[in-house]
Amino acid sequence: MFDIAPSEFLLIAIVAIVVIGPKDLPMALRTAGRWIARVRRVSNHFRSGIETMIREAEMEEMERKWREQNAAIMAASGTATANDPPLHDLAPHDGAHGAEPAPVMMPLPAPHAPEAPIDPVVAAHGLTEPAVPAVIAAANPDQPA
Repeated sequence: MFDIAPSEFLLIAIVAIVVIGPKDLPMALRTAGRWIARVRRVSNHFRSGIETMIREAEMEEMERKWREQNAAIMAASGTATANDPPLHDLAPHDGAHGAEPAPVMMPLPAPHAPEAPIDPVVAAHGLTEPAVPAVIAAANPDQPA
């Protein structure tokens, strides 16, 4: 970046140690690092703002070209005029000017109770309640309760 040779860097380090002193050098390097980080953040923010402005300008140019090409195609086909609204601006209506269509009402399904899953142990013993520890212990005598 700055094309600093190793010998020049060594000279800068020696001068820094002599001028600042070995005791205060770590604090000075931390402070310099913080300032460099701030400068980088500001420059990155500035750069991203410029890039955003360029992208927006390019999008506006593309939209303008698209509108011109669309108008030329519509004029050549003779199906629409330049004063017609775009298709996405047209709202559906029921024939009356500006009236909104009535909403379609769909019937809701009848509520029903969800079926409870059947436990195979409960079904095998003919029980109507979920298996309790006593039933499990009776079914597996080898295992401690």
